[in-house]
Amino acid sequence: QVQLVESGGGLVQAGGSLRLSCAASRSIRTMGWYRQAPGKQRDLVATITNSGSTNYADSIKGRFTISRDNAKNTVYLQMNSLKPEDSAVYYCGAGQFAINYWGQGTQVTVSS
Repeated sequence: QVQLVESGGGLVQAGGSLRLSCAASRSIRTMGWYRQAPGKQRDLVATITNSGSTNYADSIKGRFTISRDNAKNTVYLQMNSLKPEDSAVYYCGAGQFAINYWGQGTQVTVSS
């Protein structure tokens, strides 16, 4: 089992920035961020492996950056140039290859 604890969500104006953090209870190969807006499915934002390989959704490329600190089992999502359409609950996910574990989610709201 892996427990994931997220932090860093909140309310920000369009064009602003937020940084999300997610701490895992143990080391795990793949960590990432997904988001779910009301009435929509949960979608990939970005993932990163413990070797540093990253994968980003097209909609956030150039604006969001995922990183991780393997010594702290923590993944970060730096979100810049935020848009109202980025508003969603952001979930941290982790797993060996597929995502098997989820955090409780943190709300990100971007006002126009």
